[in-house]
Amino acid sequence: MFHDPQVNLYARDVETSVRFYRELLGFAETFRTPATGRPVHVEMRLGGLVLGVADIESLRRDHGVEVAFGGPRAEVVVWTDDVDTAYARLLTHGAPSLSPPHDFLEGRLRAAWVADPEGGPVQLVQERAR
Repeated sequence: MFHDPQVNLYARDVETSVRFYRELLGFAETFRTPATGRPVHVEMRLGGLVLGVADIESLRRDHGVEVAFGGPRAEVVVWTDDVDTAYARLLTHGAPSLSPPHDFLEGRLRAAWVADPEGGPVQLVQERAR
């Protein structure tokens, strides 16, 4: 009955958010509408995750759906082999830090958080060698 799940993020500036996920986190763009000009919806893939970025005004105008930009209600999690290096790279490219690299779960995992261009949290996480 259901198939091919996807997560959509709503943004004020679709292109800036897409550039962040594509250029800094390695997502590959798979769909864009319209094909030229200012996009209202872009889809990207990294591994098995399809991530869409949709224009918040388009959501309101075309579908009558109101979404508030309050505190974060979701995050994008990206597994990496080296949290510290990934975190430093994202900071170098202007991503704001939400939480610096640290170990947790009795040292089994290492994680850090940055914000995407819309302020949404992005968790970088790695499994620590035992």
